[in-house]
Amino acid sequence: MEAPHFRETTAIPKCFHLAQTLDCGQAFRWRPADPQGLVWEGAAKDRYLRLEDRGETLALSCSQEELEDFWSGYFDLETDYEEKRRALSKMSPALAQAAAFAPGIRILRQDPWEALCSFLISQNNHIPRIKGIIERLCQLLGEPIGDTGWHSFPGPERLSACSLEDLAPLRAGFRAKYLLDAARKVTTGEVDLDRVAGSPVEEGRVELQKIHGVGPKVAECALLYGFHKTECFPLDVWMKRAMALLLPGTDPKAFGSNAGLAQQYLFHYCRLHNIGGR
Repeated sequence: MEAPHFRETTAIPKCFHLAQTLDCGQAFRWRPADPQGLVWEGAAKDRYLRLEDRGETLALSCSQEELEDFWSGYFDLETDYEEKRRALSKMSPALAQAAAFAPGIRILRQDPWEALCSFLISQNNHIPRIKGIIERLCQLLGEPIGDTGWHSFPGPERLSACSLEDLAPLRAGFRAKYLLDAARKVTTGEVDLDRVAGSPVEEGRVELQKIHGVGPKVAECALLYGFHKTECFPLDVWMKRAMALLLPGTDPKAFGSNAGLAQQYLFHYCRLHNIGGR
């Protein structure tokens, strides 16, 4: 497939770096398209995008209308992350160091259903394998996105009609039954994603944990990355160790509405410096 032509450009806001945002473990359908990591391509829901960092501007393969209606919101381009980074950096030297290491991370505004499935798949898994399972899921059940070679993310209705045998090509292991349970409960309305979006975070945690396989960590990830509940701070055993080493005695609630961004700074920094034993 010939690479799509870039059609639009937009100014790059402060604190936005493609590789730091797209390869920090919050989304799994993006990949670099050049050795320097300046060009990336990927998909969200039923849309494909190729984009290039040109220094002060970002070139995109979409129309101006699609940039304004979808991708600007997806990348959270209108939010002032410089102010968020400064506020977090004042809280501790360790957090300032983590924020300085990857100041270009933004919290993507992903589709709630896609994020929920992605983090069900992420359990006891590593990023290359997560990406592989998600790609196979989209190829198996999604629709082609034009002639890009990419496929849309299948909705809950499409997935709920499947059996475990249908999902065998995903090679998802025990996670396949979690995906089916999520799809069926969302399709029947037993779990209402719109209600989660409009409810306080505590209610969202309870609602999502009705799904088999959704524990506190997966619920927190889905709420942060899929519902943009930025006060959420996903914690697993490794992240708890990292917090104990870098910020002993700190309650993530202290980060307030910037907790999710603090978690991403710390997660990315600790993952690439092998802090916490991961």
